[in-house]
Amino acid sequence: MEKRKLGNTDLIVPPLTFGGNVFGWTLDEARSFEILDGLMDSELNFIDTADVYSRWVPGNEGGESEVILGKWMKSRNNRSKVILATKVGSDMDSSGKKDLSAKHIKEGIEDSLRRLQTDYVDLYQSHYDDLGTPVEETLEAYDQLIRAGKVRWVGASNFSPERLKESLETSKRLSLPKYQTFQPEYNLYQREGFERELEKICKDNQLGVINYYSLASGFLTGKYRSEADLGKSARGSGIKNFLNERGFKILKALDVVAEQYNATPASVALAWLIARPSVTAPIVSVTSLTQLEDLNRATALKLDNEEVSILDDASAWS
Repeated sequence: MEKRKLGNTDLIVPPLTFGGNVFGWTLDEARSFEILDGLMDSELNFIDTADVYSRWVPGNEGGESEVILGKWMKSRNNRSKVILATKVGSDMDSSGKKDLSAKHIKEGIEDSLRRLQTDYVDLYQSHYDDLGTPVEETLEAYDQLIRAGKVRWVGASNFSPERLKESLETSKRLSLPKYQTFQPEYNLYQREGFERELEKICKDNQLGVINYYSLASGFLTGKYRSEADLGKSARGSGIKNFLNERGFKILKALDVVAEQYNATPASVALAWLIARPSVTAPIVSVTSLTQLEDLNRATALKLDNEEVSILDDASAWS
């Protein structure tokens, strides 16, 4: 498997990131362990989670994903083999408040480290922007965590172009830690939000891009072709917005290219992202070992220019 350098860090990662939001949500602990073991067998050792996962599940309070990951790493004694990313700043109490204050970040890392049963994370990310906290306060807090050895590198997620640029400029001006990664929503269907402005900022600043919703909540797997299919998974209700002329055009292109390569639409959609010069390691989740095969296929799939053009044209936004 061809590994990639993550931004300007010393982290060498596989071309896909595994999204840990499924741990404690659509996967219980036992099945999570099964998937995690399969990931390690496949050399897909870059795992992204967040303190808030999966608070939205009835009965959960947040931190469930980190707890499962911590138990698994301890039981396998493999922390050094895992490239571990988590996030801070989302609301943990249903208030809706995003919080990147120094106080919250310092408390958040201690809580995450306890749940993860480790003394450091490889990548600590600002989950959502907090317009009420000065950029320099957030970066100064990260500086302290890095100096303490609790965090190796920092990244951002869901920032506007303006705030991402402000953060990068502030890092340079004050000699504070720089965001080395950016996590946007990006896939074949949802392209404009990243490509309009954020993509250039990431390329100009050599940020590693680990985009989420890489398969558009499962729509790009091709298993949702009509409203009758929406009950196929817990995420099905969010697919309805993709069932339109543009969505069907993209699915048709995926079908055409998948047939050429004897692959699944999911593998092709991920391979398209992997081939994007601005993308480092798309985030994707699976809930079965069978689905994990699609990830392995995607990492080995090299799309020709003609097939890339078919997908580009079908999903063009401008």
